[in-house]
Amino acid sequence: MSKLFAINTQYFEFLLSGLVIDEDNNIAMRDREMASTRQGRAFLTLINDNIPKTVPAMEELLFALQDEEQPFSQSSFETLILGIIYSAYQVHKQELERQEIQQKAWVGVLGRLANVTFVQLRSY
Repeated sequence: MSKLFAINTQYFEFLLSGLVIDEDNNIAMRDREMASTRQGRAFLTLINDNIPKTVPAMEELLFALQDEEQPFSQSSFETLILGIIYSAYQVHKQELERQEIQQKAWVGVLGRLANVTFVQLRSY
């Protein structure tokens, strides 16, 4: 099994265990034991340190990703996918908090990230 496949399989395990957004807009795992592993800490660091936490910052990321003319590097594609995951969790969080304007903004970002994903997948 390749290292990339092993890492992505772990990402799926982390996602399936459940994630939450805390009051500082950082992602945390519901499963504290999984979060305390070396791989869990690395995943949380990756998503919390590299993914924008606000709609304007996510839009800046979108512009940068849309400007890339070559197929994405693994790092750029990973950032895109983690951005989608974070945005989806923000949509859910805003719905729970009844923040309709913020929820609509995150829905817009999520849709645009999905569109960039489709464009990138078609380029392969």
